[in-house]
Amino acid sequence: MNVQARVFAGCGLRMRPQPWRLFSRAAGEDAALQRVRKVLCVAEKNDAARGIAELLSNSRMRRREGFSKFNKIYEYDYQMFGQNVTMVMTSVSGHLLAHDFKMPFRKWTSCNPLSLFDAEIEKYCPENYVDIKRTLEREIQQCQALVIWTDCDREGENIGFEIIHVCKAVKPNLRVFRARFSEITLHAVRTACENLTQPDQKTSDAVDVRQELDLRIGAAFTRFQTLRLRKIFPDILADQLISYGSCQFPTLGFVVERFKAIQAFVPEAFYKIKVTHDHEDGSVVFNWKRNRLFNHTACLVLYQMCMEDPVATVVEVGSKPKSKWRPLPLDTVELEKLASRKLKINAKETMRISEKLYTQGFISYPRTETNVFPKELNLSALVQQQTQDPNWGAFAQRILDQGGPTPRSGNKSDQAHPPIHPTKYTANLQGNEQRLYEFIVRHFLACCSQDAKGQETTVEIDIANERFVAQGLMILARNYLEVYPYEKWSDKVIPLYQKGSRFQPTTVEMVDGETSPPLLLTEADLIALMEKHGIGTDATHAEHIETIKTRMYVGLTDDQRFLPGHLGMGLVEGYDSMGYEMSKPDLRAELEADLKLICEGKKDKSVVLQQQVQKYKEVFIEAVARANKLDQALAQYFGEATGTAEQEEVYPAMPVSIRKCPQCNNDMVLKTKKNGGFYLSCMGFPACKTAVWFPDFVLDVARDESICAVCEPQPVHRLKFKFKRGSVPPVMPLEFVGCIGGCDDMLKELLDLKYLHRSQPTSSAGQEANHSQVSNSFNRASGENRHMRGTTNLAPRHLLSMSSTRTPRAALSAAPDDGNNAVVCNCGNEALLLTVRKEGPNQGRQFYKCSASTCNFFLWADQQPEDRNNVAPWGSALPQPSAGRGPAGFQRPRGGGRGPELFGSSSSDPGGGTMCSCGQPAVTRTVQKDGPNKGRQFHTCSKPRDQQCGFFQWADENTAPGKISFPAPFPHFSNGAGQMGLGSKAKRPGSLSSGAAAKKPRTCSICHQPGHTRKTCPQNH
Repeated sequence: MNVQARVFAGCGLRMRPQPWRLFSRAAGEDAALQRVRKVLCVAEKNDAARGIAELLSNSRMRRREGFSKFNKIYEYDYQMFGQNVTMVMTSVSGHLLAHDFKMPFRKWTSCNPLSLFDAEIEKYCPENYVDIKRTLEREIQQCQALVIWTDCDREGENIGFEIIHVCKAVKPNLRVFRARFSEITLHAVRTACENLTQPDQKTSDAVDVRQELDLRIGAAFTRFQTLRLRKIFPDILADQLISYGSCQFPTLGFVVERFKAIQAFVPEAFYKIKVTHDHEDGSVVFNWKRNRLFNHTACLVLYQMCMEDPVATVVEVGSKPKSKWRPLPLDTVELEKLASRKLKINAKETMRISEKLYTQGFISYPRTETNVFPKELNLSALVQQQTQDPNWGAFAQRILDQGGPTPRSGNKSDQAHPPIHPTKYTANLQGNEQRLYEFIVRHFLACCSQDAKGQETTVEIDIANERFVAQGLMILARNYLEVYPYEKWSDKVIPLYQKGSRFQPTTVEMVDGETSPPLLLTEADLIALMEKHGIGTDATHAEHIETIKTRMYVGLTDDQRFLPGHLGMGLVEGYDSMGYEMSKPDLRAELEADLKLICEGKKDKSVVLQQQVQKYKEVFIEAVARANKLDQALAQYFGEATGTAEQEEVYPAMPVSIRKCPQCNNDMVLKTKKNGGFYLSCMGFPACKTAVWFPDFVLDVARDESICAVCEPQPVHRLKFKFKRGSVPPVMPLEFVGCIGGCDDMLKELLDLKYLHRSQPTSSAGQEANHSQVSNSFNRASGENRHMRGTTNLAPRHLLSMSSTRTPRAALSAAPDDGNNAVVCNCGNEALLLTVRKEGPNQGRQFYKCSASTCNFFLWADQQPEDRNNVAPWGSALPQPSAGRGPAGFQRPRGGGRGPELFGSSSSDPGGGTMCSCGQPAVTRTVQKDGPNKGRQFHTCSKPRDQQCGFFQWADENTAPGKISFPAPFPHFSNGAGQMGLGSKAKRPGSLSSGAAAKKPRTCSICHQPGHTRKTCPQNH
C-alpha cells in the first residue's frame, strides 16, 4: 500500500459513525439495498467530484456532460452495499437553492420594510443553477440511492439537504446516505464509503435559521437605510447601497471603536533612567526596574542621586533554560491571521486558495476549528511525503529519525475535521498557491518538531539603591525554527558578570518620552476580535470583512490597516446615539450561540427563529422612530441635509387587499400609476398580469371597509371613488361608494369593467376553453397607449377585460312608433322615466333609461319627439380622455375604443342613396357632441352596432356613394364588433382611399403578421 493510502482521513470524528450496515438490520432493509444497481453521488464542487471519482475508480471513470457545462458527470463501477454498483458522480456549485421573499415583497418600494420581518419567504432555484437542478432530476431517475459528498460543515450539510429536496421531488422514496470525510485522499474517501451515515437535519436547520434571519434583518435595515439616506443626502448617496448585516455591522464597529480610541487618546509624558555598559562584543542596556515615572521632579531627584556616585554593583547573576514554543496545529482562524501577517495575503484570498488546494487533494479541509491532531491520524506518513522536497525534505527526514512527530495539542475541537495539514506532496504550484501551500507544509512540520532551546542570563545591578536589569540569550538548539522562517529568535550576547563585582557604567541618563495611542486594526487583529466575540464563524470572517470594504464603510491605509470612512462612522454613531449599540457584538453573538444549540439539538429551530425575529423587529421599530439621529450623525460628515424624508415618503405602506384575483386567487391591491391615476394589480405579478385600469376621470379611489354581500369570492371590498365633474351621468354623485365585483351595473358601465355577456349560457366545455384563454384578456400591453386588439369570452361572473376598453354597444336604432309614443330602449323594451334629483342645472329634469339596466340607453324626456331618434346613449356623451382631435372634427377615441358613430345620433333617414360596405343603404346621423362638427351629418351602416361594417362618410362631402368606408381603424374583434383600440393610429376620414372599404385581416401587434396573436408570437418567446 502506498503512503497516500495509509493516511487516515479523520472522517469518523465528526460524530458517531453509522455504517450503512447498521441501517440494513431493519426488516426489508437488506433486500432494499440489494436492489440498488446505480448510485447518484453529488459533491459540492466539480473539482471535488472529479477528485473523488478519480480515487475511487483508480482514474478509470467515464466522463460525460450534464446540462451545466461547469458540472460534469463521472461514471465508474464500485463495490458498495456488498455488491457491484454503478456510481454516477456529479456536483453542484455551492448552494443550489436560495431564500427570498415572495412577490411583491422582493421589490424595494413594494412595502414598508417593517413587513419584511413577517413576509412569506420561499426557497427557489436561481436561474443560473437551473441546469444543475435539471441534471440532478434527470440522473436520479435511473438511480436507486443518493450519496451526499458535500463538505462536512454546516453549509455543506444544508447544501446536501437542498440536493435531497430536489431529488426526492422526483423520487419520494429515494434511499439517502451521507459520506463524511475531511480530505480528498484514497483512504479518506474509501473510509467514507464504508461508513456512510445519515444527513444531519439539525445542522441544516441551523443554516436555514441563519439564512432566513440574515435575509429578513438585512433586507429590512438595508432598505430603510438606503431609501431614507438617499433622500436626505441625494448629492452624496444617490447611488449608494447602504447595506446592513448583523455580522458586518459589529465588524465595522470594531474598526470604528479602535479609530475613536485613537482619536480620544491623550498622550502623557513619562521619564526614566537608562544605563549602558560597553564591552568587547557590544553594548549592554540595563533597564530601570521602576520602568518609568510620570512625575518629572521625582524622576529627576532619583537621577541626581544616581549621578552622585555612578558606580554599579552586580547584586544578582542568574541563568535558566529558555524555550520558544513551536506553533499549535493550524485551524482556519490562525491560517487567516498568519497568512495576513506573514504572507500579506488577505483572508478572502487565503480561503479561496485553500479551498482550491483542498479540492485538488493537496491539503485537508480548510474550514476547521480544531487545533488538536487526533491520535488516529498517521502523522508519520504525512511527514514522509514531504521528505522528497529539496527545501524542507531533510528536516522532515530528521523528524522521522528522531522519534517521529510530536505535535503540541491545543484546546479546540469541532469534532468534525482535523487541523489543516498537507495531504499530498506537490512541487508544481505557482504564485500565491505555492506560497500558501509551502506555509501550510512548514507550519505542519514545525508543530511536529521540537521547541527551540536556549539559555537566558539575567544580570541585576544597583546604583544608589536603584535597581537595573539586563538580559542575554544563548540559543542552544533552533529545532522548529530551522523550517519555520516566519518567526525570529536571535542570540543576545552579554559579558560574564560576577556577583559582587563593581564597574563604571558607560552612560547613566534620564530620558523622556510619551505614551502612544493604539494602532489601527490590521486584518489579523480584526479576525481575532471577531473570533473572541463570536461574530460569524471561521468560514465567514473573510466575507464580512470584504463586505465592509466593498460598501466603502472602511478603507485601508498604506500599511494595510483599517480606517473607517465617513459613511461607516456616521452609521455607527447614528445607531449608537439611538441607544441601541448595533455595532456591538452582543446581538449577533447571542444568535451564533443559539445556532450551536440547534446543531446540538438543545434548542428548537422555530423557537430561535421567532425569538430572534422579534428581537430585531423591536430594534427596527425603534430605529425608524429615531431615524433623525441617523441623519444628524451623518450630517457631521456630509454637511447639512439637502433633502427631507418623512417615513411615508421613503416607502409606501403595505397595500391592502381589495379582492381576490379571478385568475390566480392572489390578492388584488390598489396602486397608483407613475403618471397619475389608479389601478388594481394582482400581487402575483409578473406571473399573473391581471389588472383593472381606472379611467382618468377617476380623481381618487380608496378602499372602503364595507364588503359587498353579493360578489364572490369573498371578501370583495367596496371602493370610494371621486369623479371629475361632468364625467358621470347626472344621476350619479361625484363621490360614490360602489363595488367593482360586477354587481353594480352603473359603476360597471362607467368604469368599463368587462364581464361575460349574460345573454346566452355557454356549455361547460366552452367555459373551460374560454377560461384557458383568460390571460389574453388580462394582459395589458406595455405603455399607456397600447391596447389588445381582441376580446375573449369568459365564464359567467369572471372579469373579462381589465383594460379601459368599453363593451361594444349596439347602434341606437329608431324606436318603432306604435301610436302611443312609447320610448323604447336599445333592448327593445319600454324605457323607464326617472327624474334628476342631484343639485345642478338639470335638477328636476326627467329622462329615460333602460328599465332592466342591461343597455346604455339614455334620453331627456323634454326633447322634441322628432329629435329622439337622433339622441345618442348617455355613455356616448360622457367626456372621455382625449388623445387629440382628428381633422374631421370628432374626438379621437382613447380607451373607449369607439367609432365616429359614438358621437353622432341615429337617424331613420337613409343616406341619400349611399350604400355602406355591406351593400345595404346607409343611414344618416347627426353629430351631437360639442365641437366643430356638432350638428354635422354623416352616413354610416344601418345595422345594429355589433354587426356594423365600419362604413363612415360625411354627408356634405362630394364623394361618390359607397366609395368611402372606415374599416381600417376598427379592427375585427372576436365578437364581430368594430372597435378602435386604445391609441390605435386611425387614419383620418379625409385621407382614406377608396380601396379602404375591404376589411383587413387581424395581425399580431408585435410582428404585424396575420395568423397569430401577441401572446403566441414567436418573437415573444
